[in-house]
Amino acid sequence: MHGEYKVPGGKLVVVDLDVDGGTGRLSNVRVGGDFFLEPDDAIALIDAALEGAPSDTDTAALTARIDAVLPASAVLFGFTTESVAIAVRRALAQATDWSDYDWQLIHEAPQPPALHMALDEVITAEVAAGRRPPTLRVWQWDSPAVIIGSFQSLRNEVDAEGAARHGVTVVRRISGGGAMFAEPQSTITYSLSVPESLVSGLSFADSYAYLDDWVLGALGDMGIKAWYQPLNDIATEVGKVAGAAQKRMVGPDGGPGAVLHHVTMAYDIDADKMTEILRIGREKLSDKGTKSAKKRVDPLRRQTGLARGVVIERMIESFRARYGLTQGAVTEEEMAHAQDLVRTKFAAEEWTRRLP
Repeated sequence: MHGEYKVPGGKLVVVDLDVDGGTGRLSNVRVGGDFFLEPDDAIALIDAALEGAPSDTDTAALTARIDAVLPASAVLFGFTTESVAIAVRRALAQATDWSDYDWQLIHEAPQPPALHMALDEVITAEVAAGRRPPTLRVWQWDSPAVIIGSFQSLRNEVDAEGAARHGVTVVRRISGGGAMFAEPQSTITYSLSVPESLVSGLSFADSYAYLDDWVLGALGDMGIKAWYQPLNDIATEVGKVAGAAQKRMVGPDGGPGAVLHHVTMAYDIDADKMTEILRIGREKLSDKGTKSAKKRVDPLRRQTGLARGVVIERMIESFRARYGLTQGAVTEEEMAHAQDLVRTKFAAEEWTRRLP
């Protein structure tokens, strides 16, 4: 079995191993990668620590086995003992890698907020069913919106009078997480619809960092040092620039499914308008080290000095350079299904107000 794990912001860890059919234990374990490790013979200690481990050993226990054998003087650069354990779990889960797929890009004309919510559900369901390849969809908004998480209370998150005054549509998405304020020329939003096997062997939290890693590289190419900030933020030295959310979908007949991972990035932001529309309370800000919502988000426009369209194109090109990317489109069948979901779900008061 073969497993790989690219440490977010770090190096690649590769594990090859067998599972003994009689005992169900790991054998012939070999760990490698482009990381740095001292002393040189510590790599043999890591292999030996994993040898003989039961194949159902979880990530924490595998990490503990490695930690127990490494000398205090060992130096690991670009990886951690946990990342080795994750690579083992991915090998055992027969996880796939980014390069195993022919990725498709959808980047089309501006569309209404409710339609974007529906397209996320439809496209991810199509990936789960095997009728569509893994897809990167870059959104264009035709009007301002507030997007609340699946489990948020509408009145607790949105000032209805403020939203109406500014002509802002309120929609509810299928993923959890917090409310996002989006304006057409001030927001960059994208969705990844990927097979579940791409994140096999990863914890829910680790999957966020794993699926965000490419965009950290894209921002780095534009001169922005960014990092994943648990659980679902992308941050820089001057503040948060993006928030992510996920939804897992089961495949046909309960088989392997797909993951929707979507991210909203602040290219520019009208902070005064945002605080008139969103109810951002003290409790929300208490763990962010700031008293003002305005200070939480630092737009990409100021940090890059680039036009929004240029930022988007550079992000797309960065993804293409890493994993390949061909131009695609929403099919007629997908669009028809999405428009039906708009009528029956995403534009319906019953869905938007399901948690009043």
